[in-house]
Amino acid sequence: MSKWILVVDDEDEIREVVQAALEEFAGWQTITATSGKEGLQVAKTESLDAILLDISMPDMDGFQLLEQLKSDPQTQTIPIIILTAKALPSDQQRFSELNIAGVILKPFDPITICNEVARLLDWSV
Repeated sequence: MSKWILVVDDEDEIREVVQAALEEFAGWQTITATSGKEGLQVAKTESLDAILLDISMPDMDGFQLLEQLKSDPQTQTIPIIILTAKALPSDQQRFSELNIAGVILKPFDPITICNEVARLLDWSV
């Protein structure tokens, strides 16, 4: 059975590359959202196996979305992987305190991103 992954990122190119890589190389199904608000709505209405979440977004950033997802019994068990360009030591410290499956830093390799996701979630590709 195929995995369903929500990709939340406000950058069109990032969403498109991640979506193409996960579908082409791993055979997973993807749903995309262009904002934190849209991501929250999708997470509440779809049956998801994981979420790839950007941090820097307008209206509702990834930290705010993560907080809402983790506080809602309907979405709190969905594994979340942060997909971000934020690699400052203070950001890394904050990530380590969150209840997330892991972090993938941008820029990432589209050829290997599905392997990174699979490793972080203990899935087979």
